[in-house]
Amino acid sequence: MSTTVIQHVLNRLRDIGVRHVFGIPGDYAFPVDDAVVEHPDIEWVGSCNELNAAYAADGYARVHGIGAVCTTYGVGELSAVNGIAGAYTDHLPVFHLVGMPKMPVQAHHSIVHHTLGNGEFDLFQKLSGAVVCASAIMTPQNVAAETERLIAAALYHRRPVYMAFPADLANMPVVGEAQPIPQPRSDPEQVKAAVQAITGMLDGARTACILPGVLTARSGLAPDLQKFIDATGLSFATMMADKGVLDEDQPAFVGMYDGKLMNEEVRRFVEDSDVVVLVGALMHDFNSGAFTANIDPTRTIDIRHHHVSVDGMTYQSVEMRDLLEALARKLPHKDWPTLSSQVTRMAPATGNGSDSITAENLYPRWEGFLKPNDILVAETGTASLGMAFAKLPHGAAFHNQTLWGSIGWATPAAVGAAHAAKDDQRVVLLTGEGSHQLTAQEISQFGRYGLRPVVFVLNNHGYLIERLLCKHPDSEYNDLANWNYAELPKALGCNDWYTARVTTLAELDRAMEAASNAKTGCYIEVMTDTYTAPPLANQLHDNLETLYST
Repeated sequence: MSTTVIQHVLNRLRDIGVRHVFGIPGDYAFPVDDAVVEHPDIEWVGSCNELNAAYAADGYARVHGIGAVCTTYGVGELSAVNGIAGAYTDHLPVFHLVGMPKMPVQAHHSIVHHTLGNGEFDLFQKLSGAVVCASAIMTPQNVAAETERLIAAALYHRRPVYMAFPADLANMPVVGEAQPIPQPRSDPEQVKAAVQAITGMLDGARTACILPGVLTARSGLAPDLQKFIDATGLSFATMMADKGVLDEDQPAFVGMYDGKLMNEEVRRFVEDSDVVVLVGALMHDFNSGAFTANIDPTRTIDIRHHHVSVDGMTYQSVEMRDLLEALARKLPHKDWPTLSSQVTRMAPATGNGSDSITAENLYPRWEGFLKPNDILVAETGTASLGMAFAKLPHGAAFHNQTLWGSIGWATPAAVGAAHAAKDDQRVVLLTGEGSHQLTAQEISQFGRYGLRPVVFVLNNHGYLIERLLCKHPDSEYNDLANWNYAELPKALGCNDWYTARVTTLAELDRAMEAASNAKTGCYIEVMTDTYTAPPLANQLHDNLETLYST
């Protein structure tokens, strides 16, 4: 039998690694939904709403490298746009599959449901254009070529793409052919010139360090960067958005760099270096410690995905992979100055028994809770600000949404991460109760699909990060409805889960021990005072002028 339009697309997504599609069914998308369910190599994963499906595809792509989400036209795709925007910001290749009304309906400008009632059918593709790197409406004639174009764009830019399927065309046979588009190669002369410039800069340096960025991981090049570090002997620090790009359980890791806000010894090590090498990192507000970072551009090597800048000179057509490989071969190993590994750890956990739970005794306990190969998903706000300074054990990964910062992202993203996780990887979700209220229903999908995460809900009686950033912290807009969080898993179908609500250190320690040994999912509500915040959150409060004025 002939391959249909949607079958062709799914086969090609299968070829590049997609194994799950997250989504919500809809009548215009039924041909796409049916094809996903019937595909032998791809699993449909239901979500509670389209936004959560996009968040889940985001989390899946962080762990698996690529993701997909399916929605219906108009109401469905617009609900997902915020999640797609976050994937765009974090350089995640997510394929957004959208079911459209039939072509005669569009040609006659018919007034149908899920539209604005104006007979226009290209509005939502145009709107999505701001948060994808490429888009197309798939037809029997163009699907072969357009699929290859969109795959190439998604992998080149590491960004989402938009693929729309008119309902009457999705199941028609493909009538065209196309070959995969190879990824661009480096210009050998530009690579040679860049290597020469970088070598010269490092040869004249007494001290140097690396700031690895998240784009390195998104491009699958963390192993290449590690080879570069091993070959040269350079040390590295990480920034907020880039934590966990490289294994922190190694002598080369010196700690978290956050401008003047935290870790003064690390700040001096980075900013006083004769050369700072950025590899796929961006100096945005939270990465730069509310713009308090002070790195001299004339002493900076900035390696991006497809080009590199050295002391103000940009070398185009230089692929990150090729450059890292060339540098690992060319540069000699040196005994570069470094820092004590003690800088990378939190202070030891304190307190016991009936002591109340504070930031000082909570976050070190969470640091100690982590195991090798864990996947830690930390929500925007105090949870991620605190855990950014935990030292990750060998093989563990840290995921947060530093730049886009859409609260509610973490819970469904953890669902996606759990679907992508290997058998030896445990998913640990840390979320504040304010963020959790936006997407808590997605806990049901853990139980539905037999996933066993460990979920910590930090309950500090409102939006704490907003209290710390606004002029009126006690304003009613920072308050929340009081939920019985520990009862949610059972209400949402996770009947065999371990659940607890803890208010003292003794209760917390018992719950964490139980979670460490549990064979089921775990859900622990952690109660603290309203203003119990980790050091970085308080530092942001004290540096609002630089955070919002630069």
